[in-house]
Amino acid sequence: MTQKTRVLIVDDDVAMAKYLASHLARRNFEVTVASSEREALRLFRSLDPVLVLLDTSMNSVGNGSGVLERLKHIKPTVSIVVLSASRDPEAIFRVSKLGADEYLSKPVDPKELDVRIGRVLDNQRLHAEVTQLREQVRQQSDFTMLFGTSPRMLEVKMTIEQVADTTATVLVRGESGTGKEVVARMIHSESSRVEKPFVKVNCAAIPHELLESELFGYEAGAFTGANRQKLGKFEQANGGTIFLDEISEMHPALQAKLLHVLQDHEFSRLGGKRDIQVDVRVLAATNKPLERAVEEGVFREDLFYRLNVVTIHIPPLRERREEIPVFLEYFLEKYSQHYGKRPPMFSDFAVGRMMEYAWPGNIRELENLVKRYVIVGNEAQIIRELSTHKPIVTSQAAAPAAAVAPASPSPGTPAAINGANELEMPSLLEIGRRAAMQAEREAIERVLAQTRWNRRQAARILKISYKALLNKLKTMEEHNKGQLGH
Repeated sequence: MTQKTRVLIVDDDVAMAKYLASHLARRNFEVTVASSEREALRLFRSLDPVLVLLDTSMNSVGNGSGVLERLKHIKPTVSIVVLSASRDPEAIFRVSKLGADEYLSKPVDPKELDVRIGRVLDNQRLHAEVTQLREQVRQQSDFTMLFGTSPRMLEVKMTIEQVADTTATVLVRGESGTGKEVVARMIHSESSRVEKPFVKVNCAAIPHELLESELFGYEAGAFTGANRQKLGKFEQANGGTIFLDEISEMHPALQAKLLHVLQDHEFSRLGGKRDIQVDVRVLAATNKPLERAVEEGVFREDLFYRLNVVTIHIPPLRERREEIPVFLEYFLEKYSQHYGKRPPMFSDFAVGRMMEYAWPGNIRELENLVKRYVIVGNEAQIIRELSTHKPIVTSQAAAPAAAVAPASPSPGTPAAINGANELEMPSLLEIGRRAAMQAEREAIERVLAQTRWNRRQAARILKISYKALLNKLKTMEEHNKGQLGH
């Protein structure tokens, strides 16, 4: 079902407003009329129209330009066609500067009105397409950044490629901040549904009393305040993909209805008397063990099996530390451009501390840290945050207090030997660097094997220059010779 383009007419001339409403209704627009400034602002907020026809010479409004300014302040992207009996060039310039898309003199020629509205809506669609393309470019950068370095994430990418162009329901698991939404968007972008909508619903962010109407919509009169029909997220995603984030937070009473949609591909709106069929690919994500929720009786077992057709597990950042320098460089460049500031790259000491850090908030926490660094430009402050707020990961578990050795162990005792080993242990920074080098080596060797040692092709896949790959291979060869020498 295609939703009509919603138009708000703001004009206190009853005859003119009625004529415009009738004209647009015949052209399949959904039209609402306001005859005063107060009514216009109220309806604008509640209806969220795509287009406004505004008479700036209304008798009931002292300054029609003021209404235009308020509407643009509420929703800057709304398209506004100004209607006025005035032909004053200065007035036309003034409303154009305030954000009017078109200016039409009264009496209105219906053919000219159709042309102007068509032009405004075409420009709006073009702007939406440009915004969508920019979002796709941004997402592609996120995909490249998320899957470009870690062998474990390359395995995740391979799974995505295998399931993307199927209709299988996918459950994405991982701690908060690991990139579950990026994975879901990548599945959608590599599927045949890529031209259709990708609709995200955060089940934890919406009160369960409202989640049903959010997912499935409602009919006019379904409950107090339901003045008009509303399409739910499933209808908005028809033909495309719906991503149910934090699915574990969905109320049990709503889980049965979701199960029905997954099984029969149909549902009814709140207050509706008929079933609506949809073709929607369902992706879900959770940061909690659903098996435990099933055992505790707060999550339906049959729904769990329906969602868990394919599982993709995203490892936490602390299990793929070799990616940390890549993320730091990516986010530093991203937010330097965003804020118009360019602080220096993190020092080796700072990077070392970040390689040691536990990152309980995963990539999202690291991203926010880099964002703060770009804003404040104080590396010392960032390091203090890491040291005081969250635990630092060490290469070995700390020894229990009861196992502390005597102050002066005898030579040759186990305590003395352990002490010597601790003195010979490499620094945590060195451990992090070795882990990153090993992961990089494995990724290069895997890609070279796949390309049958076509180094130019491998460089393209690894997204580095051919010269950089040759330098890395030379470093790897020298490292191998050094190990053989030992």
